[in-house]
Amino acid sequence: MNLIKIKALDAITKHSNKIISIGEEIFRNPELGYKEHNTSNLVKQIWEELGLEDITNVGLTGWRGYLKEKNYTATPITIAVMGELDAVISPKHPFADKQTGAAHACGHHAQIAAMIGCAIGLSAVKDALDGNVCFLATPAEEYIELGYRSQLKQDGLISYFGGKQQMIAEGVFDDVDMALMVHSETNQSKPHISINSHSTGFIGKNIRFLGKEAHAGGAPWDGVNALNAATLAISAIHAQRETFRDCDSVRVHPIITKGGDLVNTVPSEVTMESYVRAASIEAIKAANTKVNRAIKGASYAIGTDVDITDSAGYLPLMQNTRLSSIFSKNATQLLPNVTVEENLPFCGSTDAGDLSYLLPVIQPTISGFSGDLHSCDFHVEDVELAYLVPAKLMAMTVIDLLIKEASIAKEIKSASPRKKKEDYILLWNTLLKEKEEEI
Repeated sequence: MNLIKIKALDAITKHSNKIISIGEEIFRNPELGYKEHNTSNLVKQIWEELGLEDITNVGLTGWRGYLKEKNYTATPITIAVMGELDAVISPKHPFADKQTGAAHACGHHAQIAAMIGCAIGLSAVKDALDGNVCFLATPAEEYIELGYRSQLKQDGLISYFGGKQQMIAEGVFDDVDMALMVHSETNQSKPHISINSHSTGFIGKNIRFLGKEAHAGGAPWDGVNALNAATLAISAIHAQRETFRDCDSVRVHPIITKGGDLVNTVPSEVTMESYVRAASIEAIKAANTKVNRAIKGASYAIGTDVDITDSAGYLPLMQNTRLSSIFSKNATQLLPNVTVEENLPFCGSTDAGDLSYLLPVIQPTISGFSGDLHSCDFHVEDVELAYLVPAKLMAMTVIDLLIKEASIAKEIKSASPRKKKEDYILLWNTLLKEKEEEI
């Protein structure tokens, strides 16, 4: 291991108690997406103490800060190191917020701690780096509370529901050449790292059935039951499942968010939310067409009106194989007994997928957690693996990319030319426009 890496690792180890305490503090004080005010203020304060430059508010509740190269060049290589601020809703979690039900049941608190730990390590060797490191505290990765986010969009505060999506639209990544972050991995019996896995993308859906009120006991025949249309739509979606190909990893999981107003009144308004997930953009489009057909058919059968509003979900995550390989080599160097697996299937989704459409991205997963993701029993099992190992591995990877005139980073950049944010915006606009024409 070269001396630059050793120095960075020593700095992280020296501040290990601080890094762990940051993660634990965030874990005990969860906040939902685009509401992470206390968490983001904590990050900003720590960054200021570290001396990061050009600290700027981005993505409504996120922050950007830089470690800049010593010898300024006109177009330096810039590597982004990311961590996510938000929690999920898991009201039965022992550390859930009593008012909101927010809980860090997905490990984002550990991502922020690891990102800060990486910043501590790289700050100790910044003069040896031939490029910039852009640290990003990213908001609202969990695609939830769509009504709240729709209002933010109507008010002109955001353009997209996902935090990294919003940051793409704001131009936050315009000067970034590649990006990395880590994610939690749970229920492993020994240290385990997964690299180069792909995830699904999805379209987000809001569905509103409009029927007619009537007295449910006295004259139900005078009503048009919107709840019947919604339940029939769910059944019709279920009937499509055997038509989804296994290789496309399609997942459709609707919920009813409003089922009526009074038990004694025929429901006249029923609302649903759903994702339509799949492993590719083409599979998402094909599955979404079938789901929309099922919804409209159910509405027609009962006699309701229906409004289907599709929104930009997330694109499938495609990780950069060269970046994954560098991360893997560092993992086996730091942890000789670790198991590193590649290309494991994962049917969840992340807004890192949208970023991977634009530029080289990796999001390896690292063990150290127990309990199912998004569940009430999720917790940190091993603080070293959860908080410190990710910080060290990201720092080691950035060092590999930015030493020796950033030669490796330049090779990756040349082999994977970035797209423009205008291409990204056009892609989503086209997907949603095709949906409108299909309906």
